[in-house]
Amino acid sequence: MSASKRILSGTIASWVQIAVAMSAQILLVPLYLSFWDAATYGLWLAVLSFSSLLSAFDLGFQEYMTYEFLKLGDRFPKKMSKLLSSGMMVAVILGLIQVVVVLLIYWLDILPMIFKDLGSSLKGKAIQAFYVLFIQSIIWLLCNTVGGLLNRVMATFGYFPRMAWWSVLTNTVLLVSPAIAVVFGADLLTAGLVMAIAKVAFDIPVWFDMLRLLKRHHIKVISPSFELGWISFRRSTNLSVTGFLENVRQQGARLIMSPLIGATGIAVFSTIRTGSNVALQGLRTIINPLMPELMTFLHKRDQERTEVAFGTLWLVTIAVIAPCLLVVQTFIPVIYNAWTRGKLSFDPWLFALLSLGVLVFALSQPSIAVVKGNNLLKPQLTISIMSAIIAVLGIICLVPLFGIKGAGMALLLSEIAASVAFTKIAEKWLVDAGLQWPHQGFRIALSSVALTSLGVVLMIIIPNYEHLILCISILLLVWNLYRYWLTLPQLAVIKAKAILNGFGSKN
Repeated sequence: MSASKRILSGTIASWVQIAVAMSAQILLVPLYLSFWDAATYGLWLAVLSFSSLLSAFDLGFQEYMTYEFLKLGDRFPKKMSKLLSSGMMVAVILGLIQVVVVLLIYWLDILPMIFKDLGSSLKGKAIQAFYVLFIQSIIWLLCNTVGGLLNRVMATFGYFPRMAWWSVLTNTVLLVSPAIAVVFGADLLTAGLVMAIAKVAFDIPVWFDMLRLLKRHHIKVISPSFELGWISFRRSTNLSVTGFLENVRQQGARLIMSPLIGATGIAVFSTIRTGSNVALQGLRTIINPLMPELMTFLHKRDQERTEVAFGTLWLVTIAVIAPCLLVVQTFIPVIYNAWTRGKLSFDPWLFALLSLGVLVFALSQPSIAVVKGNNLLKPQLTISIMSAIIAVLGIICLVPLFGIKGAGMALLLSEIAASVAFTKIAEKWLVDAGLQWPHQGFRIALSSVALTSLGVVLMIIIPNYEHLILCISILLLVWNLYRYWLTLPQLAVIKAKAILNGFGSKN
């Protein structure tokens, strides 16, 4: 397969994965709530969040090893075998540590401490939740430690698209299998068992495929090097800690809130957050294809084309995300009530705060690309620590005062702080590289965020005039878009038209 065909196949597979994830987030909520009560569903979401949090260090190590495999290339099978085998040794140790941590959670009786609202009827479900967590840790050890590294080494030999399509299949099965079990009356534990069995069953053919392909390239498991494994682990810790802290801010927020709002509150929070998660996935389908171009322009120190890339990214924020957020805020309460079968309450403030967090994240994309694309690891770690602390302390302080909307405030403050930090660091890097930060375009994009925020707040405060406020806000955004359009270089106008036309054709 040629390089262009591999890129096309891998891109399509990535888009399909995103589409599956978005569809699952939308369709599975009413399904679960049709057969489970809100507290059980909240407990299920918390267990999945806990599993994700525990595996963050492992994923950071695997991400680091991905780049080590790619740097080594496909010309040195003996060195690749040694690197892979040493990495597998470390990955298994990390997987065993995860199992031990889960057992400590049980021995220290942590789950009941987290879910203080569990009544006597739900305490049995807390035990089930632990068993699901334990099963997840065992499956991670068996399938994801070594399997994750094998999957990542495949990209070195041009098999990224193949692995991406395998991931489409396995991820779909993992999303659908427990939901089908719930339809047939499964409780928490049974749903967890079904998901684990499905994981193993569908990973077996993937393993056979990977091992067969690696054998073709003379890659095999040999005696590991403890020194090489330790060096790889030590160098990966920045990525691991950064990933863990980011996970704390995203998935871990549910666990921090659990003692404050209970299992039912977690279900409400997670369900309302689904809207922002879907928006985030949609945002990535538009932005991700632009990132390689931006990095190319930065490395070439091409000021004009860098501004084109920045301008196109911000245009998506101004022309697509901001107005869509206003429209959705107007109609979401009715949709939400039908979607959740009337079992979960809707908080317009929480929805608005989470949505605005996505808007701030979109505004930050160029600066994030500069920092991450140039491997500025220490600033990334510092920002992750800062934003995680703001999120955790904000939840602890604001939720008791404002209820579930306090969590939205904390996460939005965390996102704003990260955005400011990324922007400052990116601006400094550009100056040091002999480039300039596009201040005019950034200010206009920032004003769109401000106008959208004002419009959303007014619609919540004055609900009787929300349609009037929506119309005025959209007109102001159109005026701001026109201002922005006038500032774009000609190259950016051409690129922007192509992106917007492509976005429109997919809808």
